[in-house]
Amino acid sequence: MNVTRVSEHIWSVHTWLVFPITVWLVKEEDGVTLVDAGIPKMAKGINNAIRSLGIGPLKRIVLTHGHSDHVGAVKRLLQEWPGVPVYAHRLEIPFATGEAPYPGRRKAAQYLPGGLPRPLPEGAGGRLEPIGGLNPYWTPGHAPGHVVYHHVQDDVLLAGDLFNAKRGRLRFPLFTFDKAQTLESSLIVREIGPAHMEVCHGGPVRRPADRLDDYLRAHARHAGAGAQA
Repeated sequence: MNVTRVSEHIWSVHTWLVFPITVWLVKEEDGVTLVDAGIPKMAKGINNAIRSLGIGPLKRIVLTHGHSDHVGAVKRLLQEWPGVPVYAHRLEIPFATGEAPYPGRRKAAQYLPGGLPRPLPEGAGGRLEPIGGLNPYWTPGHAPGHVVYHHVQDDVLLAGDLFNAKRGRLRFPLFTFDKAQTLESSLIVREIGPAHMEVCHGGPVRRPADRLDDYLRAHARHAGAGAQA
């Protein structure tokens, strides 16, 4: 398992299981925010990274969404850090806890215990409020409650499965239930214009907004009118 410094306040923890899997440690004033929790075997590496970097304790876990390769280490991490809150978008929680099957799947699967994930704080009109040093944005399509997190101070977007990436180029995420909505959600990179973007499955992307038009053209068959605007 590899630990790489992304920016002043962010480190990635990376492993490989058929495809690359990355989660992120964000240094806060009160400790660490973990963005996503990967697969179960990553728990030890995440704990070791928090301690070796001297940036602990773990204060909160925030999820981009509830798929198994994004929440797998949560239970083991909570054995080490009992009481740490776990946050996800309110629309994602019923799918992650097995109350309903994810769109496109016949059966529900419980990836997190019922009652464990808390809804991300929302303000007026359902706008997600900052959590730690991160600004969350609802980006549905790959999953109903998919969220990306922008670290404003470092200008880094932690994008989960909004995209895959290879050699700095944007790729379409696998196992996506609503492709048109995913392309609509990808416009967030144009709105934010981050200097650096990280994805769960693939390498980093510099200035992703500069690559967005090529990406949208490549997948125009899935796009609604808004995604091509």
